[in-house]
Amino acid sequence: MENNNLGLRFRKIPRQPVALPKLDPLLDENLEQWPHLNQLVQCYGTEWVKDVNKYGHYENTRPDSFQSQIFEGPDTDTETEIRLASARSATIEEDVASISGRPFSDSGSSKHFGQPPLPAYEPAFDWENERAMIFGQRTPESPAASYSSGLKISVRVLSLAFQSGLVEPFFGSIALYNQERKEKLSEDFYFHILPTEMQDARLSSENRGVFYLDAPSASVCLLIQLEKTATEEGGITTSVYSRKEPVHLTEREKQKLQVWSRIMPYRESFAWAVVPLFDNNITTNTGESASPSSPLAPSMTASSSHDGVFEPIAKITSDGKQGYSGGSSVVVEISNLNKVKESYSEESIQDPKRKVHKPVKGVLRLEIEKHRNGHGDFEDLSENGSIINDSLDPTDRLSDLTLMKCPNSGSGGLRSGCSKWNSEDGKDVSRNLTSSSGTPDLNCYHAFDFCSTTRNEPFQHLFHCLYVYPVAVTLSRKRNPFIRVELRKDDTDVRKQPLEAIYPREPGVSLHKWVHTQVAVGARAASYHDEIKVSLPATWTPSHHLLFTFFHVDLQTKLEAPRPVVVGYASLPLSTYIHSRSDISLPVMRELVPHYLQETTKERLDYLEDGKNIFKLRLRLCSSLYPTNERVRDFCLEYDRHTLRTNPPWGSELLQAINSLKHVDSTALLQFLYPILNMLLHLIGNGGETLQVAAFRAMVDILTRVQQVSFDDADRNRFLVTYVDYSFDDFGGNQPPVYPGLATVWGSLARSKAKGYRVGPVYDDVLSMAWFFLELIVKSMALEQARLYDHNLPSGEDVPPMQLKESVFRCIMQLFDCLLTEVHERCKKGLSLAKRLNSSLAFFCYDLLYIIEPCQVYELVSLYMDKFSGVCQSVLHECKLTFLQIISDHDLFVEMPGRDPSDRNYLSSILIQELFLSLDHDELPLRAKGARILVILLCKHEFDARYQKAEDKLYIAQLYFPFVGQILDEMPVFYNLNATEKREVLIGVLQIVRNLDDTSLVKAWQQSIARTRLYFKLMEECLILFEHKKADNILGGNNSRGPISEGAGSPKYSERLSPAINNYLSEASRQEVRLEGTPDNGYLWQRVNSQLASPSQPYSLREALAQAQSSRIGASAQALRESLHPILRQKLELWEENVSATVSLQVLEITENFSSMAASHNIATDYGKLDCITTILTSFFSRNQSLAFWKAFFPIFNRIFDLHGATLMARENDRFLKQIAFHLLRLAVYRNDSVRKRAVIGLQILVKSSLYFMQTARLRALLTITLSELMSDVQVTHMKTDNTLEESGEARRLQQSLGEMADEAKSVNLLRECGLPDDTLLIIPEKFTENRWSWDEVKHLSDSLVLALDASLGHALLGSVMAMDRYAAAESFYKLGMAFAPVPDLHIMWLLHLCDAHQEMQSWAEAAQCAVAVAGVIMQALVARNDGVWSKDHVSSLRKICPMVSGEFTTEASAAEVEGYGASKLTVDSAVKYLQLANKLFSQAELYHFCASILELVIPVYKSRKAYGQLAKCHTLLTNIYESILDQESNPIPFIDATYYRVGFYGEKFGKLDRKEYVYREPRDVRLGDIMEKLSHIYESRMDSNHILHIIPDSRQVKAEELQAGACYLQITAVDAVMEDEDLGSRRERIFSLSTGSVRARVFDRFLFDTPFTKNGKTQGGLEDQWKRRTVLQTEGSFPALVNRLLVTKSESLEFSPVENAIGMIETRTTALRNELEEPRSSDGDHLPRLQSLQRILQGSVAVQVNSGVLSVCTAFLSGEPATRLRSQELQQLIAALLEFMAVCKRAIRVHFRLIGEEDQEFHTQLVNGFQSLTAELSHYIPAILSEL
Repeated sequence: MENNNLGLRFRKIPRQPVALPKLDPLLDENLEQWPHLNQLVQCYGTEWVKDVNKYGHYENTRPDSFQSQIFEGPDTDTETEIRLASARSATIEEDVASISGRPFSDSGSSKHFGQPPLPAYEPAFDWENERAMIFGQRTPESPAASYSSGLKISVRVLSLAFQSGLVEPFFGSIALYNQERKEKLSEDFYFHILPTEMQDARLSSENRGVFYLDAPSASVCLLIQLEKTATEEGGITTSVYSRKEPVHLTEREKQKLQVWSRIMPYRESFAWAVVPLFDNNITTNTGESASPSSPLAPSMTASSSHDGVFEPIAKITSDGKQGYSGGSSVVVEISNLNKVKESYSEESIQDPKRKVHKPVKGVLRLEIEKHRNGHGDFEDLSENGSIINDSLDPTDRLSDLTLMKCPNSGSGGLRSGCSKWNSEDGKDVSRNLTSSSGTPDLNCYHAFDFCSTTRNEPFQHLFHCLYVYPVAVTLSRKRNPFIRVELRKDDTDVRKQPLEAIYPREPGVSLHKWVHTQVAVGARAASYHDEIKVSLPATWTPSHHLLFTFFHVDLQTKLEAPRPVVVGYASLPLSTYIHSRSDISLPVMRELVPHYLQETTKERLDYLEDGKNIFKLRLRLCSSLYPTNERVRDFCLEYDRHTLRTNPPWGSELLQAINSLKHVDSTALLQFLYPILNMLLHLIGNGGETLQVAAFRAMVDILTRVQQVSFDDADRNRFLVTYVDYSFDDFGGNQPPVYPGLATVWGSLARSKAKGYRVGPVYDDVLSMAWFFLELIVKSMALEQARLYDHNLPSGEDVPPMQLKESVFRCIMQLFDCLLTEVHERCKKGLSLAKRLNSSLAFFCYDLLYIIEPCQVYELVSLYMDKFSGVCQSVLHECKLTFLQIISDHDLFVEMPGRDPSDRNYLSSILIQELFLSLDHDELPLRAKGARILVILLCKHEFDARYQKAEDKLYIAQLYFPFVGQILDEMPVFYNLNATEKREVLIGVLQIVRNLDDTSLVKAWQQSIARTRLYFKLMEECLILFEHKKADNILGGNNSRGPISEGAGSPKYSERLSPAINNYLSEASRQEVRLEGTPDNGYLWQRVNSQLASPSQPYSLREALAQAQSSRIGASAQALRESLHPILRQKLELWEENVSATVSLQVLEITENFSSMAASHNIATDYGKLDCITTILTSFFSRNQSLAFWKAFFPIFNRIFDLHGATLMARENDRFLKQIAFHLLRLAVYRNDSVRKRAVIGLQILVKSSLYFMQTARLRALLTITLSELMSDVQVTHMKTDNTLEESGEARRLQQSLGEMADEAKSVNLLRECGLPDDTLLIIPEKFTENRWSWDEVKHLSDSLVLALDASLGHALLGSVMAMDRYAAAESFYKLGMAFAPVPDLHIMWLLHLCDAHQEMQSWAEAAQCAVAVAGVIMQALVARNDGVWSKDHVSSLRKICPMVSGEFTTEASAAEVEGYGASKLTVDSAVKYLQLANKLFSQAELYHFCASILELVIPVYKSRKAYGQLAKCHTLLTNIYESILDQESNPIPFIDATYYRVGFYGEKFGKLDRKEYVYREPRDVRLGDIMEKLSHIYESRMDSNHILHIIPDSRQVKAEELQAGACYLQITAVDAVMEDEDLGSRRERIFSLSTGSVRARVFDRFLFDTPFTKNGKTQGGLEDQWKRRTVLQTEGSFPALVNRLLVTKSESLEFSPVENAIGMIETRTTALRNELEEPRSSDGDHLPRLQSLQRILQGSVAVQVNSGVLSVCTAFLSGEPATRLRSQELQQLIAALLEFMAVCKRAIRVHFRLIGEEDQEFHTQLVNGFQSLTAELSHYIPAILSEL
């Protein structure tokens, strides 16, 4: 892949923009004669050369922002989800996109279903960060690292105002000063202020002084000195500025002052002030800020020397964010200007007891600003993003700048002059602020920082000057002295002009020849406060000297301006005093004569004050050209002589000088480090062998010392890094390349060591500094390569790689080999040096890849790999991994060729091998590391802007694809990993496969069926490990091997995302930085002061919480997540949702691919079952998936069933189909409509496939089974507020879905919504000709499912009343049994439940019927299969007992054999078992005639099996049964097996029962009162306060609309069963025992009851008014049934008139007596039962007391008015009935007489008397009766 970033290999970086002078004219002399100076000037003067590629080049792209994924279980509310989602996307406009780079576009997106999974797994991928984790990672330094520790303070003078007015110009200087050490920290910054009239166009006060400071400290202050024109004698004195009472100058005074200031060139000092910059309480360790109460962070102290007011001005730059610099300016008003009364010295500044002079009544306003002295100053060093991590938190720019007013603790109490706020000044301040320190102002004056000459760090700039401070001159009388200073080359000619070497005070003016100090007015001991800056020549001779001339000036205007008069001279030779730091005292000569420097001349000279040293001065040398250290100077000198060949050729002095370098003190060594290294390298490059070795050793020595003084314990000292990265250069080819010499010297040393010679301790130093030499070699090569091809490269072309000379390359190979051996040996001893050396070697190869022929690098890498081949000790393996990690970080790593040109990808194949070895390593951390490396590499490719083309991605995927192969070959390795590592590997696999082309993928599936299976095992693992779980409350995937030893370092926020996320989140929660896109206010907790920011102290409540939680052992990820900032938590959830969604979509994509490949049969898989497809589909369904997934899934689902329907619907795949059906029904319950509709389509697709490829009956069975399983899974009911249950939304949605499934009208719209073609259901699969789709079939299927659903629902809704209302419970079991009839197993299961329920209620007959029904189901299946002993006749005989056993013989039972359901239970034995159970239960119910027929079904089975023992048992049982039947029949009391009651329900509260009538079958001992109590108990409990339960006491017809609304009524009536052949129209009363008496099959489905009523509206009347209504009820089914009550389906009624009633009553009694008389008895001897029943009937008929019955009929109908109403026919009938009755009674009395014994004589007499009196009574009405009887 082309890499277009090599063209511009090196960037020139200009030096720091500190305004230091250009090369001074004095240095422009010819430097050729001073080679060391040449080196120095080159070292400081040329631009830095920086290798752009060295620290890797990475252009990030980011994927499109993540979409919120909608997940839902059946219980979530999608609407809210979606609303949340849109709110979410509003708050987080994916802030990760802030990483530079263009928006990501998935180039192949056309064929992909979703985003790639990798970005969601690694959403905060930070290349820099990941690289930093590599052991021995090189970190770049900014070349300005030397300054970056400190602060930068800029000062601008705003104004000066005096009480008396500003009339004359004032001049001043500001410098940094350390009060404690009494030391000036910087040179002076000069300013002057002109009165308004005199101002020229350009104000000098616009200038800004910039000062540098190492660290804030309480003793650092600004020393401000003001001077004005020297006061005129007799003129206006300076006292006007310090008068107590306010006085304004008069016009005349003003004029005088102005005129004088114009003619007087000399100045006197006027006032001074000290402004402390920092608080006392500051700690000096922080380079940033300290207590937040000061103008520059720490506040200016309230010292007596100053009081002022600060106005913080927030710097707001144009874009509304705070300025980068973090600088914030403060306006300081200084009103305590101390007047200079007499000469003041530094002591007086210190002295707290000093008498305060009259202060000057004036205010000087300054604007002081603090900048982070940092990276903003040096163009864009951060172009590779390396130095961006500014330690200052972006949120606290202003937090540490609070307003403070300093009180003053001065002696004079509160001064009235204390200034106040000046708002209008504040306005103009803000106008003049610079926009930020990043763009230095043009008029900034950078004051030289004196500390830079004493710091322990290399000089990086050329400075070469001398500061001269005249301190004092002591004269014998008062004068007005001032001093002129100049630099002279020699003393020969007094009149010769001095050198132009003195810096002027005004910026931008060329150097002066001399300069004057202030005038000390009227002083005997004159003090001076000037600073004179002198530019020095490059080298100086003994005759270079400073000359001081002392003048006296008369300060009176006579006729012309005052003329100065020379008083004396003093000279100071440079070479003598240049190093002096203490005060120097010199005598003053009266006049100047030639050669005044020579000792001989000096003796002759005349001196002032008797030659005493009356002139005191101080010097400060600041030079990066002139080493103060003698040994360094010696070395430079010898180097010059060697280079210019002026010394003997063997160079022993040079050797000595080189060797003595090791004794140089560290400050001097560090300051001149770069030039010294340059010179030594020059010697190594082209000196003789002896010199080379000496120089090399000296260099090692120096480097080791430098490394030791490295204060940050870094492996690579930053000065050395800066040297290699920036300073080291071949200066445009002026110097020959260093690498051959360096490699030779080092190589020979290494070889000596390898041969076993003693090379001394220096060798260990060489190894520890190896990184430096390797990087030097590389840069030297790179410079040569760039220069070779510099001119003849067309623009935009890459620099071609350079072929190393054979000799040099051999040398480098040998060196590399020796170093490898060292790594190998030292690793085993566990020395950390070995690991560092290993990383250095890796970086060496990494760098070489950019420069030399890759084949040559290959030699080195393969040498390494041979040494470390195979499985090795963990420490060696770790080194190997680090090595590979570093090399593969190279842009071109994928292209590295092997020895054979066709082997294009040597490195990547090695890498894959080694990563796999790591995953299989015994050391757990190495496994984690291996997995991590894979993901990071893939991320690096994925997010690299250069590899976004589809072909690039394909190329990379093909490179890594063998890795997938290795995993498939060694699956146990994968299974041994823990969950986190598995996820890493799987994400890698998915990412690789995603970008592969189909042909490569197919290869993976063509090898073997088992391998293809394993491949899909991996896919399944993906779905399992990345499944989206709502709450991650477990600390997840640590399997038995426990978590990787990540230490407590990174808490686990998320299981599913990359481990890097945990660090990202803990960092982010540390920072709690404001995320982009959030409001500035809002709920972001403000950071507390940055000083608290120590890792041990959390600085926000939330972090404290998080720490507390993570410190608990095994703190849950949930708790950690809770502690996250809401926005971070939201991001985390968003990422997790996306990783789950993208992984599923990716697997779906692969599955789809696989399915279409399988259709063309060109891959290896099990075509019989297609288990790969079935397992992965099941896996999809069984995991929690996002809406995006379902949207993509169903079209694929349809395609798969189209292609492979026949296989998937085959019996072998029953389990699969069942699971699919289950999950589709589960989805049909979802609240999310989009998912629910898709589930409906899924069901239709299943039905369509079944219509073509299997029986729909089987599908129905399948769906019914799964529906029943789903019912136990889904909550179908929920509590209402009144504690009753109602159906839940889930149930309603399922009903809706099942309805929609068969809804032809909605079908097309549904398909469109789900992205399927309109004719999806109509397309005919291959190999079929006719269209089999039928909506009727679907409707039938849908109805049977809805039935099952309703039954389940009804059952669930009964939940709470189940125990109480046994009738409803039994009914609901029955309904379930019926609804699940398509599945014999379920059918049987519910029938058995029902059977149990009946047994608990002791309803034996019903329980028995259930058992019969179960047996019937089994028998039917067996008969249909022809594998039983029964035939259709047997089944029909069973139907006579239980009509529910259906007569149709279908194959449905066998169709319903689904895996886990089916034939196992449908055996002859189980049928027999249930028949026997029925037999037992029927005999408990005493229904023996049923038992007989059941046993007759069991006998053929035993016969066929020849089970004679069983047959004997059966027959014994039969005998008993028939005997019991005989007993029942012979009993005079007729046998009743049950009582029946009609119950009517009226009232809304009854729900479905309202206005329905049921017949209840109750045990025979239940009376009307019992059932009333029972039912009212059941239903009262369901009533609430508004409904009361009433019982209607009679059996009249109820008109529901006439009942009271809102009330509930029960009507309960006893009813009689009607025999099959009974004449219901007969008017007789019904008496059971009067019926034929034989016991028949007691199966009843009709019942009657009689209701008496009158037609005249009276509630009761005599017999003549009493009508009778007979009601006949027809039930749904017959008793005994499977339930205790049956619905009345039809009700008819007859009415009987009063006379018919009477006749019927009499006929009934007659018949009863006649039956008793005629009944044959078994033996005549047995009179007793007959006698008893005869007595009973007779007593009821003729005994006197009951005669009313017959008599009352006569009185009612045969006397008076009623008799006239009767029709003659009725009269005849009535009389005939009465006569017959009396005749039978008479016969009965006679029989009675025959039967009785002694004891009944009296009773007989009574009967006879009764009969006679009755006859007598009747004769009144029917005279004929006497003759009849």
